[in-house]
Amino acid sequence: MTPEEYRETTRRRTFAIISHPDAGKTTLTEKLLLYAGAIQLAGSVRGKKKQAAVTSDWMELERQRGISITSTVLEFEYENRRLNLLDTPGHEDFSEDTFRTLAAVDSAVMVLDRAKGIESQTRKLFQVCRMRGIPTFAFINKMDRPGREPLALLGEIEEVLGVRAVAINWPIGEGDRFRGIFDRERRMAHRFDRTDHGQSAGTANSYSLGEAGFVAAFPDEAERGALREELELLEGAGEVFDPGQFLQGRLVPVFFGSALTNFGVEPFLRRFVELAPPPRSRPAGGRTVAPDSEHFSGFVFKVQSNMDPKHRDSVAFLRVCSGCLDRGMTALHVRTGKPLRLDRASRLFGQERETIDCAYPGDIVGLPNPGQFVVGDTLCTGPAIHYDEIPRFPPEHFAVLRNQDVARFKNFRKGLDQLEEEGAIQVLHRPQVARREPVLAAVGRLQFDVVQFRLKAEYNVETALEPLEYRLARWVRGEEDALEELARGAYGPLWLADREGERVLLFRNEWEAKRYGEQHPEVTLLDVAARFRHIIGAEKKELSG
Repeated sequence: MTPEEYRETTRRRTFAIISHPDAGKTTLTEKLLLYAGAIQLAGSVRGKKKQAAVTSDWMELERQRGISITSTVLEFEYENRRLNLLDTPGHEDFSEDTFRTLAAVDSAVMVLDRAKGIESQTRKLFQVCRMRGIPTFAFINKMDRPGREPLALLGEIEEVLGVRAVAINWPIGEGDRFRGIFDRERRMAHRFDRTDHGQSAGTANSYSLGEAGFVAAFPDEAERGALREELELLEGAGEVFDPGQFLQGRLVPVFFGSALTNFGVEPFLRRFVELAPPPRSRPAGGRTVAPDSEHFSGFVFKVQSNMDPKHRDSVAFLRVCSGCLDRGMTALHVRTGKPLRLDRASRLFGQERETIDCAYPGDIVGLPNPGQFVVGDTLCTGPAIHYDEIPRFPPEHFAVLRNQDVARFKNFRKGLDQLEEEGAIQVLHRPQVARREPVLAAVGRLQFDVVQFRLKAEYNVETALEPLEYRLARWVRGEEDALEELARGAYGPLWLADREGERVLLFRNEWEAKRYGEQHPEVTLLDVAARFRHIIGAEKKELSG
């Protein structure tokens, strides 16, 4: 790696924003873009003659429902840093997308609702960050609304998440009297003023704690007294920010603010780029690959169809892990064992794309995907490697999907194939009806709504859905003759096949699956994670051979 390539690599900060639904994650994302100058107004892309709607929630269904459905990549510059921000879905029905995204980042920002504190989805996502060694920031949002006391929120983070929580700044006032924040490290108070509905970046005046300007900016004597008391309590507790503990995931730096009104957003962004780690080394099949390796490598963590409705294309999201991706280079597609020329890698900003000449470790790039990439694929030059698997979730909901217009069957099949490539659903088939009435397998019920909406909006296909009573799927292995005989039985689980032709059984509950396995020791039942590990293990064995 050349000195210039090394400098570019150390400038990268690749992070995800995670939260429970309605904590303000997408609003904070928009405001970070606003203060970095990547957009002119919150909710609009800079440079467009007609201002687009919310930058990160670009899908029509996201705008209709007001929730994030798919992870979005937003690349921008701030303070001589190149930031790759991944806005993730908060709803648990789309958590598999979020978990995959967390495999591609070096740090995370956890957004908490001041009134609700640590919610169930937040706790799950934080545990994933801890398991993967991802340093995590906390931004306690909605300080302009009624809610819990700041000290209580710090205590909850420590008790529920099992980590030290250190307040980097502290709110001045609360609810409708929220006026600003106090920077504990620099000993400065920042007074904010509201702007036009928070759409444009506001300014803040700063004061040291004892100067006359501080008293003029915060004239309420009781408010100033409360701030001094709370700061004394924090100092007395002896909690000091330790960068080493933070990078090891043992400490969470906490920031307070209001994304809606912009209060506290810019100080958080400025401190974030100072503390967030650059690209890290990554495990790959028992070895560790450093970002400054001379050989290029990266892995696909997401596939997205129809980001450009005019072209109906598919894009693979690749995290560059080491070396540099140069336009026109040839890399090994490890799963297929074939060389692949990389001519059209793109920088991503929501649904916008721009062809680039090179990408560095930490960058997230889009690659055209005419059906050759799936989630988990590794690309590399030099010796073949395979990055560690991306988690797969077992489906818990199943439904038969029926095309309502026979004349549009081709569009029906194309749409389902692309949606399955994205990993949002799995498409299973009953042999007796071939591919006419597939069975959808999903982690959450809302994924069915997304499938039906996107088939209609993107492929002009009307569908009907019939939920099934089954609750878990098992991939079955065994002698073909034994499987054929069992499949002919009229009673028992529902026999299906996946896109590779492997047999899949649907059961109503865990007890039924366990009993079936005991009654038929000639077969082996695997859940989706075990099946995936089996495939990865076979690929690694082939590589080492």
